[in-house]
Amino acid sequence: MFYLRIILTSILSLKTNLLRSLLATIGVIIGVAAVVAAMSIIEGLTREVEKSIESFGSNVLQVFPGAKRQGGRQVGEVQTLSIDDADAIAAQCPAVIRSAPEVMGVATVKFFNKNTQGTVLGTMPQYTEIRAYNVEHGRFFTRSDVKSEAYVAVLGHKVAQELFGNGSPLGFVVKIQGKTFTVIGVMEKKGTIGFTRVDEQVIIPVTTAMKRLFGYRNIHSISAQAKDTHLANEAQKQISTLLRKRHKTPPGVDDDFAIFSQEQISKSFRETSQRLGLVFYSIAGISLVVGGIGIANIMLVSVTERTREIGVRMAVGAQRFDILSQFLAESSLISVVGGSIGVLVGVGFSKVLTGLSANMLKVYVAPSAVIIALTVAFITGMISGIYPAYKASRLDPVEALRYE
Repeated sequence: MFYLRIILTSILSLKTNLLRSLLATIGVIIGVAAVVAAMSIIEGLTREVEKSIESFGSNVLQVFPGAKRQGGRQVGEVQTLSIDDADAIAAQCPAVIRSAPEVMGVATVKFFNKNTQGTVLGTMPQYTEIRAYNVEHGRFFTRSDVKSEAYVAVLGHKVAQELFGNGSPLGFVVKIQGKTFTVIGVMEKKGTIGFTRVDEQVIIPVTTAMKRLFGYRNIHSISAQAKDTHLANEAQKQISTLLRKRHKTPPGVDDDFAIFSQEQISKSFRETSQRLGLVFYSIAGISLVVGGIGIANIMLVSVTERTREIGVRMAVGAQRFDILSQFLAESSLISVVGGSIGVLVGVGFSKVLTGLSANMLKVYVAPSAVIIALTVAFITGMISGIYPAYKASRLDPVEALRYE
């Protein structure tokens, strides 16, 4: 009951200078809004990336060409991976069940007067098993198609819709970079695998992509699937040993390739998001400090203006603790009100950001973000009010009553 009376008294005191009290919360509003927006963006981004990494496959490893170095610094990529490397990994690594070479390029895909810009992926038939990505209509190409460098294509779901609408594209021909390809299949609607929008892909035999379409001499990556999730680390070691042997890499010399697992990608992203969060929270912290100084300043002015009131209250029996509690309650209340407004601003900003990015950047406002933001606002108010409250409680009642 005592604390409720203190809070009600504080509300009545703040109402007399409502505009000034609200202006004092600007820094807190900005700081809390920044905290909520930052946590929402980072949480939303983390969820999306984790979802993408999960779709990548917990037992799938990705092998990329290594970095070429000159004078100790990176100057490009070493183009050393080949189709034979991919075949050797599947054949000679006991922990690996299958592997597939991959090359990629961006090209315009045309069907009569319709065209779309898509990613062309050149790979092997086992790609669908590694990625758990299946054909919805028609068929996928075979090893025979790869060996003969056939001009056949399997369309991603979105590409098929943009070029053929609701009609079946099977048996029709499309032009990719001016070359004619027969459509033999359409993939299921998948969205993303890893960080790739597979619905916007056109998949063709790797040999056709390399020799007939883009003129590549080496492949861009290898996807390898471990026999089981717990064998992923062992598969990584076996692949590394095999490729160093095949590429004749001497002991002590760095690998001319890089192998990434789901765990490594997740760890790398978590480290990046932590650094990003540190920047956001530092900016929010500065705003909260400025807001706290503003509240402290307003409370000091309030103490000066209400010196006579404080003297009267002490004269009729109010203790120093009562005065201290009231001013702390007022500073905390100002800060919490500002924090509440800041939460609304932060949530609104997050939603606007999602709309402006056409839902590409999805945010997630976690309840914990709101609780943390309001708690920080309350603590900021308490700290900001300590000195003004102490100063008010130490006033001499006689001198306070004489104050004009």
